[in-house]
Parts: sequence; C-alpha cells; structure tokens
Amino acid sequence: MADSALRGLEPENMTGEVTLREAITRLGKAMDALEDAVGAHMERDQDYVEAEAEVQRMNADRARLAQELDNSEARTERLQEVNREVSRRLVTAMETIRAVLDR
Repeated sequence: MADSALRGLEPENMTGEVTLREAITRLGKAMDALEDAVGAHMERDQDYVEAEAEVQRMNADRARLAQELDNSEARTERLQEVNREVSRRLVTAMETIRAVLDR
C-alpha cells in the first residue's frame, strides 16, 4: 500500500521536479543577464571616467595654450614698441646725417 501511495505521488513529484528545474534554469539565465547588464554598466562607467579625464586634460591644455597666446601677444606688443623706437631713432640719425652733410 505504501508503494501504491508513493507511485501516486511520483507524477506529481516529477512535475514539481521539472518545474523546479525550469525555475532554476530561468534563475540562472536571469543571473547571467544581470551579470551582463552589470558588466555593461561598469564598462559605460569606465568610459565616462576616461572621457572625464580626457576633458580635464583638454581643459589643462586649453589653459596652457591660452597663457602662451597671452604671452605671445604681450611679446608682440613689446616688439612693436621697440620697432617704433628703432624706427624713430633711425629717422633722427638720418636727419642728423643729412644736416651734417648739408653744412
């Protein structure tokens, strides 16, 4: 009688076992999908960090280049002033030479 009672439970037990296997399989697939999603998210975060670092480097380069440009513009202004002074002195020297030659 015990055997017949157990036999009656076997199909039900098999169905439960199949359902449990299916649930475990689905859980495994869900875990794999979650791991993939987390991995993709971490890659995006790393890309963001790298992009942010590149922006920081570009900003530093921009600041350095702006400073170099300012320095070059200041030097150009000084050279123009010196050029005007040299030109004025040359004109004065030429006028002095003419005056001496005209005597």
